[in-house]
Amino acid sequence: MVLGILDAAVNSAYFPKNYVQHIATAAASLVLVHAFSQGRTTNRDRDLHARTVLVTGGFTSLGLTLIQALAQRGAHVIALTSDPVESAEVTILIGLLRTSTSNENIYAEQCDLSSPSSIHAFCTRFMAGQDQRLDALLFAHEYQHLGSFGFLSPATAELQKERETRSLATFLLITLLLPALLVAPVERDIRIINIVNRFYAAAANKSFSVPFSYSVSTPPNPQNSIFLAEGTRALKTCILTRHIQRVLDALPSAQVPKTDVNSSSIPVIDAKTQKSNIVTVSVSPGISRVDTIAPLFHADWTGKFGRSYLGVVLYLLFQPIFRLIFKSPISAIQSVLHVLFIPTPFKIIPRAKQPKDNSDSVIENSVVEIPEEILKPGSLYAECAVVPLKMPTMDFPAPVKEQGSKGKAKAKAKPTEGVMELPDDGELGGESTGRAVWEAYEAAVKVWQEAEPKKPVKAGG
Repeated sequence: MVLGILDAAVNSAYFPKNYVQHIATAAASLVLVHAFSQGRTTNRDRDLHARTVLVTGGFTSLGLTLIQALAQRGAHVIALTSDPVESAEVTILIGLLRTSTSNENIYAEQCDLSSPSSIHAFCTRFMAGQDQRLDALLFAHEYQHLGSFGFLSPATAELQKERETRSLATFLLITLLLPALLVAPVERDIRIINIVNRFYAAAANKSFSVPFSYSVSTPPNPQNSIFLAEGTRALKTCILTRHIQRVLDALPSAQVPKTDVNSSSIPVIDAKTQKSNIVTVSVSPGISRVDTIAPLFHADWTGKFGRSYLGVVLYLLFQPIFRLIFKSPISAIQSVLHVLFIPTPFKIIPRAKQPKDNSDSVIENSVVEIPEEILKPGSLYAECAVVPLKMPTMDFPAPVKEQGSKGKAKAKAKPTEGVMELPDDGELGGESTGRAVWEAYEAAVKVWQEAEPKKPVKAGG
């Protein structure tokens, strides 16, 4: 029947037979444009059974797609949500994910990322629990675009505050959960992945602003360019991620994996490439239809800042073009999965089954297999590859080192006592830029926590 309908359509007098080549060329071009716009697909995979992954922003389109991909590979997923765990939306979504992936190890935990006390409460519960295992931290809550075109919704101070709050939540979660990661077995592969938007390049210039509005006496006016505002937020996260890796690698007694006599492989670590079993990376999934374009047109039904009817109409009207040139959630998560799947700089040396001679060692009779691609700690990834982002070096005052003299010199050195000296690798502005961003996060988090309204204490029992 289908062939009959096709034959009737082709032989119809209305079929433009003279334009068959043009139609075929146009169709092929559209297919190629769509395939190119969806970006690279990771060629890696990984068994995630018995791996625990903490996901923020798990109930956005990107987050749900990411949780589904992780659960299909057997991961134990903990998704943070600001809504009560017993709410209908959370219960339904978790149930659907468990059913569709045949994985019951998908859980939701309440943690409002806009509240420092809620973040502290979650981390306290987690650290006090029996199972403190974490194999990966996926911070997806910063990826969703904030801000719309000016004719749909003007930039406001509240919007800028929301951007900074999400960034500070990332920093606070990492610092509170880091003790649990540092005491984990050194042979465990732990990854901290920050997912950022695509506009980081817009802020990679001399006008890059480090301080947060929380930590300045007079908050700056909202930036007119939403792409610059979003790019600044993304670039700060990338620089912070790189600096955290510097701190981890600079910790005393480099963490070398232990050798298991019953294992078929000997893990060997290259100190020049990686010194810690904890790897931090930033990932830019690209421009997504749902998480980037819909908020940009103020057409996000689920957003806390409402929607514009004109924006919704425009978003639906241009939907064919958006579907052609912008990424779907499945395409957007490919780079995230890539950095989660590719091996870290731990090199694996297969152990020979039987030495040829008793005098020969196992390593002498083995062949070193170096993976064709390994994860580069502290880097920014996009389209399943490292992004060589050029960031101009900025001059920031160096920390005052403790002096050995007595009296005033010793008193002046006291506030900076214990400053860790980090090597300057020159990446993403170098160590001075990374330290300045780190200190800006610390100062802003302190003010953020102090500014949160205290909950009244109930009288009585």
